[in-house]
Amino acid sequence: MSDRTIRNGKTDDAIADWLADRLETAFERGGPVAITVPGGSTPFPIIETLIARDLPWERLVVWPNDDRVVPEDHAASNTGKLRALFERVGAEVATLTIMEQVPHFALAWIGMGADGHTASLFPNTDPQIDEDRSIVRLTPDPLPPEAPFDRISLTLPALLASDEIVLVARGEDKRPVLDAALAGENDLPIARLFGAAHQPVTVFT
Repeated sequence: MSDRTIRNGKTDDAIADWLADRLETAFERGGPVAITVPGGSTPFPIIETLIARDLPWERLVVWPNDDRVVPEDHAASNTGKLRALFERVGAEVATLTIMEQVPHFALAWIGMGADGHTASLFPNTDPQIDEDRSIVRLTPDPLPPEAPFDRISLTLPALLASDEIVLVARGEDKRPVLDAALAGENDLPIARLFGAAHQPVTVFT
């Protein structure tokens, strides 16, 4: 089991500070640094704060955890939103396609839904720890009404191929699911990820 740290009630600034410290350490090792980041409403204000930090952003490669299968200029595209932020400071943003070779990540920053999904690995997709693919295309069931699109997503093994995992999960509706997943009391996708993680895991709520 991995080392787990729970940090409750942290602000966007505090989370951005924590991320900047982790990135600075990764940059000190030399070479390019790859991370993966989530979509949804929670990460983007944190990213806005993060990219104001003085870091060698031109050495960063950002991979979306997942995306909706829409053009990048569509309002629902995670990749398009990430490009608008990270490319402003010189970072590269990768496009998820099933042909891509996924790197080892210095940091896997993930999110979680109230149904226990992470990335676009919804419960109906039955994601497996021993999945031999790094990227999959899938259809959530039920389709979230706010984003009724097919998805492309990193798999559990791709997320686990990282030095460290950080989850930002806000909302009272998520806390019971999160606590049960951390305790191994459910078999939802996020619980499978936690159960297989051997790297440090930090959870911000």
